[in-house]
Amino acid sequence: MAPLDDESPAPLLSIALHVRGISAEKGRAVPVTLLTNADILTIDAQDNVYPGGWLAVEDGRIAGIGPAGTVPTGQGDARLNLTGHILLPGLVNAHTHTPMILFRGHAEGYSLLTMHGWRTAIRDPELALDASDIGPATALSCAEMALSGTTTFADQYFFADEVAEATIASGLRSVLTYGIVELGDAARGRAELQTAIAFVERLRDSGGRVTAWLGPHAPYVDNSEELLLAEAAAARRLGIGMHLHMAVGPEDNEHTLAARGVTAAVALAQIGFLDARVLVAHCLDLSPEDIAAFAAAPATAVAYCATAGLRSGRPCTCPAVALRQAGVIVALGTDNVASNNSYDMFAEMKIAGLAASHREGRAGALPPETLLRMATGEGARALGLAEQIGSLEVGKRADLIAVDARGPGYAGAPDLAALLVYSGSGRDVRHVMVDGEWVVRDGALQRQDAGQLREEFAQVYARFWARVRSRQAES
Repeated sequence: MAPLDDESPAPLLSIALHVRGISAEKGRAVPVTLLTNADILTIDAQDNVYPGGWLAVEDGRIAGIGPAGTVPTGQGDARLNLTGHILLPGLVNAHTHTPMILFRGHAEGYSLLTMHGWRTAIRDPELALDASDIGPATALSCAEMALSGTTTFADQYFFADEVAEATIASGLRSVLTYGIVELGDAARGRAELQTAIAFVERLRDSGGRVTAWLGPHAPYVDNSEELLLAEAAAARRLGIGMHLHMAVGPEDNEHTLAARGVTAAVALAQIGFLDARVLVAHCLDLSPEDIAAFAAAPATAVAYCATAGLRSGRPCTCPAVALRQAGVIVALGTDNVASNNSYDMFAEMKIAGLAASHREGRAGALPPETLLRMATGEGARALGLAEQIGSLEVGKRADLIAVDARGPGYAGAPDLAALLVYSGSGRDVRHVMVDGEWVVRDGALQRQDAGQLREEFAQVYARFWARVRSRQAES
């Protein structure tokens, strides 16, 4: 590939040498993909925006990036003209449960953030699940996420091996956790932890885009303090994080208030649980002391699932603004699609912004630029992946999406961030790249056939709900 045009500024010359696609170590040519004429939102520390800019991908990484007029000349191995598109980092869904696509539409009228709603609409039917249900359900969830611009997600569920197999096949990046539920049975809790540790160790050896953490389902609600201490010790020993739910309502604090006189979040800090990396989902009902406990922790992040929180009917909303002001990492998540019904992270950004403004009593409590960062870079930080993904910068993994902004909903607006957050839709995502590989091109999955995935899921869905009805009839 030829050098940059003569008018390119000096700081880009070093990039030009890298974009040539020559491996210095092996002296061999490396294929380069060059994306041109896009309006680029880097979401980097300086919030650089490159109207009509270009980006080069080499060996799975971003090899160069720059504004209009500095694009490398000559024939590349592959070029894609993105005129009329907005290029930005792939979105990070920081909290979901992919197999629960099986429950979409079956939880209407139930508050899944209450014990009654969860047991009735989810936990009881889950007893009819079979391992063979999980792969097709996860595969369709991954397809829906990819097609709407999510390149990385954090998942917590049972049948974690089946979730991992389907996720690896999808090409998406993820942090998977085996959900540990004790529910007062100490022997079961110990066995679940060992199962989760074995899953982490198996997946660790597989390499690639999928990693594993531990998943205490809900501290003090269905995980005892003894088990929580064992989980935290295991996470520190393995050098991984933990992904859990908490503070969905006042009942989450009942045990620790009675036993210790403090809330669950403060109790977790007191026992050293928050010394490990922790990703906490929901957090609707936090006190100032809870926020301070999270802020004092070395690596605690919150997954703000605005849609799920609003649909639950809970009177409280995650205090995302106060958490951020205290220095806590706040990412965005959809939760499962029984309590959300959609994996569209563009819709999640919009609802998160609206909910925050309503809670704070002022417009723009979370500006569009902040919401975009929460859905990209902050999600990467929450998952311990900030050195790899979350922004478009030279050296990072090439996880990116191109949004077709040529439709009437995008016309004539000056603020790209506001356009994406409040006018955008996952349906406008045209191309998706993960690790330098096209996972979606021209709105179509590249690794798998979406129609076939849907057909396989439909068969599993019918069998699963037939088993649920059979169990209910027998009881």
